[in-house]
Parts: sequence; structure tokens; C-alpha cells
Amino acid sequence: MTQPRRLLTTNQRRKRTEIIGDALKDFIAQQGLRPGDRLPQEHHLIEALGASKGTIREALRALESQGLIQTRTGPQGGTFITEVSAERTLELLSNYFFFRPPTIHNIYEIRKQLEPALVESITDLLDENAFQRLEGVMAFYDHPPLSLEEERTQRMKELEFHLVLVEYCPNPLMAMMCRFPLELLMNLTVCQRIYNQPYPELRHKGLNYQSRLLEALRRWDAGAARDIMAEHMQAAQQLMEAREAMLVREFLKVGKADGQDHSAEYLALRAYRPTPRD
Repeated sequence: MTQPRRLLTTNQRRKRTEIIGDALKDFIAQQGLRPGDRLPQEHHLIEALGASKGTIREALRALESQGLIQTRTGPQGGTFITEVSAERTLELLSNYFFFRPPTIHNIYEIRKQLEPALVESITDLLDENAFQRLEGVMAFYDHPPLSLEEERTQRMKELEFHLVLVEYCPNPLMAMMCRFPLELLMNLTVCQRIYNQPYPELRHKGLNYQSRLLEALRRWDAGAARDIMAEHMQAAQQLMEAREAMLVREFLKVGKADGQDHSAEYLALRAYRPTPRD
């Protein structure tokens, strides 16, 4: 008589290194460890978990790749808790969307919902230094560009204006949700028709909306600031879609210089051709 095949439990299907990684996360949380605190030494982990040195090191490498820990060598070395940077978080989040790429329409539908609420939340939080920063960014595009390269720079600065607003958001979840679409636009957007000819309307309208927004924020008018940002996002969406903007299919690398040369490691891999799938 054929015995029914026993279904594997979740823990049995998972790799030992994944289970250990989750156990270490639980340990960090339950012990209230903070950035700079040290995890138990490697030999303590081996003894406590009954795992090999290789398994422990693989589990630690996985946590390090997530940005949760950092390993240091030397007499004062060890494995230390680190605060996950916003840049690392955004790059990891972009991995999810690599095979589910959002459209420019998707991005602006989100921006239309979030950024009006963002400016409303920061209306009474901006000091004179904040206004000077915002005006300093606007100075990059308060005049017509002299070249297509300057027009590209101006476009990035227009988006940087919104990133400065994000920095003052008191809600960390809203701040991250607002920043992610902006980073996609700054790092991965290809506008098929936006740079092959001058496009003064995009700069002129953006500057007008942002100038009005600063006036509303200076007088602490949260309702007006929200309405102006909503109009701004609606107009920006129409302009970007009219210019056939799209996202290039690449992984997000926050802070990577535009046009940066590929690494030697990538160039070495470029000649490899994967085996075709059946």
C-alpha cells in the first residue's frame, strides 16, 4: 500500500541559514539592541545554535546584505548592529518591482495622493533654513537652459526640490513612500521625447507651482499648500505622459552618478549568454 507523502512544514522547507537569520532578528528585537551594539561572538553562536561555522557565516552574510549588521575585523572586531539606510531600503524595495515595473501613470497616481498630504503635514515645520534650501534648488532652473545637458540637470533639480520637502516630513512611513517614486523618476526614467528638443513648458509650469507652494508654506496655509501640490502633480502627470516618459528596466542604485561606467565585474559577465529556457 502506497504511503501518503508527508507534507513538509514551513520550517522544513526553509534553509537552515534562513531560520538562523530570523532567530538573530528576533534576538535583536527582543534584546532591544541598537545600532553599534555587538552580536554574540561567532563561537558563541555556533555553540548556542548547534550549527557549523559555514552556516553561521552564511546567515550573517545574509543579514549584512540586508544592511542590518556590519562585520569588523581586528582586536575590536565582531558583528555589530547597523541602522539600515534609506538608500539601501529603497534599493531592496526596487528589487520587488524589477519584474513588476510601475508605469509613469502608476507613479503619478501615487504622487497625486501622497505629496499633497506631505506638504500639509510639514506646513508649520519649515524654518528659514528650509526655505533657503528650497529656493537654492529652484535657482538651478529659474532661467531657460542653455543646452540639453543643462535641461537634464534642471529636471533632476526640480525633483530634488520634492526630496527636500520629504526630509521635513514627521511621518517616516509617508516620507519613505514619497521618496521611492521620486528616486525612480530621478534614476530610472527615460523620456522618449523630452530631451530631443527644448521643453520649456515643463520647467516653466514646475517653477510656477513651486513658487506658489513656497508662498503658501511661508504663510502657514496648509490648505492652500495641499491644493497647489495637487494641481502641480496633475499637471506634471499630463506633461510626462505627453512626452512618453517610461522607466528603464534596471535595478535602482540610489546615489549612483548618471552615466557612471560599468564595473569590471559587469564587463566580465557581459559576454556570458544564459542557456535558453525550454
